[in-house]
Amino acid sequence: MGAVSSGGKTLDQIPVTAIKGVGASLSAKLAKIGLLSVQDILLHLPLRYMDRTRITPIGALQPNVNAVLEAEVRACDVVFGKRRSLVCKVQDGTGTITLRFYHFNTAQKQRLVNGTRLRIFGETRRGASGLEMYHPEYDELDSAAPLPLEQSLTPIYPATEGLTQPRLRSLAVQALTWLDKHALKELLPEVVRRQLNQVPLAEALRYLHQPPTSANIQQLMDGEHPYQQRLAFEELLAHHLSLLLLRRETQADGAYRLNLHTRLQQGFLAQLGFSLTRAQSRVVNEIADDLAKPIPMLRLVQGDVGSGKTVVAALAALAAVASGKQAAIMAPTEILAEQHRLNFGKWLEPLGIKLGWLTGKLKVAERRTQLAAIASGDAQVVVGTHALFQEAVSFADLGLIVIDEQHRFGVHQRLSLSEKGTNSDEQHRAGMLRPHQLIMTATPIPRTLAMSAYADLDCSVIDELPPGRTPITTVVISDNRREEVIERVRLACEQGRQAYWVCTLIEESEALEAQAAEATAANLIESLPHLRIGLIHGRLKPAEKEAVMAAFKANTLDLLVATTVIEVGVDVPNASLMIIENPERLGLAQLHQLRGRVGRGSAASHCVLLYGSPLSQNGRERLRVMRESSDGFYIAEQDLQLRGPGEVLGTRQTGEMQFKIADLQRDGHLLPVVKDAALLLMSDYPQLCEQLVLRWLGQNQRYLQV
Repeated sequence: MGAVSSGGKTLDQIPVTAIKGVGASLSAKLAKIGLLSVQDILLHLPLRYMDRTRITPIGALQPNVNAVLEAEVRACDVVFGKRRSLVCKVQDGTGTITLRFYHFNTAQKQRLVNGTRLRIFGETRRGASGLEMYHPEYDELDSAAPLPLEQSLTPIYPATEGLTQPRLRSLAVQALTWLDKHALKELLPEVVRRQLNQVPLAEALRYLHQPPTSANIQQLMDGEHPYQQRLAFEELLAHHLSLLLLRRETQADGAYRLNLHTRLQQGFLAQLGFSLTRAQSRVVNEIADDLAKPIPMLRLVQGDVGSGKTVVAALAALAAVASGKQAAIMAPTEILAEQHRLNFGKWLEPLGIKLGWLTGKLKVAERRTQLAAIASGDAQVVVGTHALFQEAVSFADLGLIVIDEQHRFGVHQRLSLSEKGTNSDEQHRAGMLRPHQLIMTATPIPRTLAMSAYADLDCSVIDELPPGRTPITTVVISDNRREEVIERVRLACEQGRQAYWVCTLIEESEALEAQAAEATAANLIESLPHLRIGLIHGRLKPAEKEAVMAAFKANTLDLLVATTVIEVGVDVPNASLMIIENPERLGLAQLHQLRGRVGRGSAASHCVLLYGSPLSQNGRERLRVMRESSDGFYIAEQDLQLRGPGEVLGTRQTGEMQFKIADLQRDGHLLPVVKDAALLLMSDYPQLCEQLVLRWLGQNQRYLQV
């Protein structure tokens, strides 16, 4: 297919089909990875590079490196082992190496005869006969016409099925020729580029697609080359701006002023039976200030396990009710939603406030009743799961949304719930007033991630635990000592305490997790016949789960065998011992959440991490962090270093903040400058903001579709 005439268009306006050889089939494959324009091809940067610019003597080779060799075939035979393979010994003046091919044909074997000279490229590995290369690329050398070496480092691009590296390299080379004829618009203001001493975008892209032989390859491999950092900065800025634009869009509509009702608040606090901590009081005041304004609150409350976030949320809900509005409390799991329903019911119903309840597993008649109560306003505070998002749900007058464990929900899900407040009746539609939003998480978020992933939210931290809490002692024990651990459980329960035994699985399968928990429970019932043992997992019906948890809370069960469904929200002060099987399979944040189920009373509490041998270096390091610290923020920082941001942030990061170039961990030092630049662009260069977001987020601009 010939090149398409493109007139005076910029590269973001020229489709990939304008590149020679890109027809309907190839453009469909490119579209799968978001490459729609010539600009997209240019911004599709290499993951890493190979150095094919120089020949390495065989004697100088190290294991696990890519290298170009020139050598002569000394022997070539088909070998029959576990798999049939073609094994070829090649030699230069400095040593010998083995080439091994599992996929080969007769013609290939016939050409690789003794004395044939080859130019070979591949990765070295340790093998049975010393260094080997598996399926290397090679060309036959003709002494009459020497084969030129590459003049620049060879890029390796992110690919998908049907897109080969040679094809992607060819597209990048062609896209670079378009840079000579068409503008690639600079979207960073001159003042920002000058301040940061940045090269033009086109120059950075040329360099990164075809780095010269003089390039610092280690710097490029680590993503720390100044030109890579220049692009990472622009991408981080685009993501930051997308969230600030979302915030501005959300707050442009206005909200009802909600005021705390002194008498109602005093009645609530009087029946609690305990005083708020200083940190709780501070956060309640920050929320009250937000709610009293005529713009929607967008606030994230972080607090370690057991710091009392739910009480803070209940006080915010009181303000909504006192102002004649409804409040919605949303949790990510049925079990946590049930816990909230019990707590809110215990606190609010004595004050005459009516509670609604909505999850996906309600019976049809009960669901109809609840939907009617929500739509009429009879249900003043509604607790539920993501079922609250569903189209059939209509609030009479939604003034406040509280979302627990925000990292389990995407930004767009938050938005769809916030829109419930704008489509209830004609008055709302006319005024477009939005509900206030309070986001809560017991997963402390490292500062660098919070700055990037939660740029649309104001942050409050409850950094103080209620008095009377005793520290949890954590011990790390091998599964070989299982019998000792079972004996420890028996002693604790005989002394009147209760214990959890948590089963973990790598597979994300409720069925497999349930089977593992059932098998563990059966073994423990056999080993501890005198104890009352219960079982809870994700396959149980809500009523069954509730019954088991109620029995455990009422101390009619001694030991609760559970999957990670008990990770958040369940509060049993008499439980002072937790065993977590295979803790190395979980992230630190999740382990910290689980451990927070004990230590909620005044008795000394213990958590036993029962690991499977052998333990990897990374696994050992993570368990060491758990043993040494109970500070959720320190643990989150360590989790970030050990597992990376995608794991720590969950769906918010992996679902909606997939970076092409930037890496939050590596490039965290850029974030303070990104934040300043974003504020400058929002105030002085508003026309560039959406263009930057479009360039880097492309079709993923769901942030802006409010």
